[in-house]
Amino acid sequence: METPCNTEQTYNDEFNPLDYYNTYYAPGEGKLTGEWTDFVFRNLHETFSPGGVRGDTLIDFGSGPTIYQVLTACDVFNNIILSDLFEQNRAELQKWLRKDPDALDWTHMIKCVCELEGNRENYKEKAEKLRSKVKQVLKCDALKSNPYDPIVLPPADCLLTCLCLETPCKDIESYCNVLKNFKNLLKPGGHLLVLGMVNSTFYSVGNKRITVLTVSQNDLEMAFKKAGYEIKKLVVTPRIDVSRKDIFDAGSRYFVHACTPK
Repeated sequence: METPCNTEQTYNDEFNPLDYYNTYYAPGEGKLTGEWTDFVFRNLHETFSPGGVRGDTLIDFGSGPTIYQVLTACDVFNNIILSDLFEQNRAELQKWLRKDPDALDWTHMIKCVCELEGNRENYKEKAEKLRSKVKQVLKCDALKSNPYDPIVLPPADCLLTCLCLETPCKDIESYCNVLKNFKNLLKPGGHLLVLGMVNSTFYSVGNKRITVLTVSQNDLEMAFKKAGYEIKKLVVTPRIDVSRKDIFDAGSRYFVHACTPK
């Protein structure tokens, strides 16, 4: 019997990073390995390819306990900031950075990215490169006007957020307000990269069901434009394997590349 996990305090008290990893990312078993991670890796590979997005600093907003979303970025940014609202997720990130024996194992993901880049055998070097590029692991709160309050971060070249915004945002207006606040974290002409699920209402971790904001492609286009961004690319692709909609019920996935005004 699943129990709801909707409030921030309940989420903080009951969200288990290991359950999340085992459900969605464990080698050969995770429900998001394959379709979802291939979608993420392909779109970010194209975005960060030669002539594409690059710079000095990238902020990964709402990292959760995962590092797969910044594997491609470590080749084109000098400084990467990981961040999450919850202490247990930040602790898991620190474990991986320190190479603790009980850290979550992302080797299979690292190999996938290296294979996409044509260099599968260099997965150990890729992991070390990412560790060297991560300069901070910070607490963030999407619903604050300055999500890193009391810290004021220098404007970054790029902000990436993956599977994050639909959880704290309760309606599309809230989603739009978060996008507006992100503009203060970016340089003029800076890049915002957002990956998430379309037409989703929940996902499960262990026996906890977490309600999320349901967004459509039209909602996304409206929110980014209303927040003052120029949309460079918006991709929505349908979910093919729908066998475990009892675990998460998303119908499609999306990737948005948008820019702030110069």
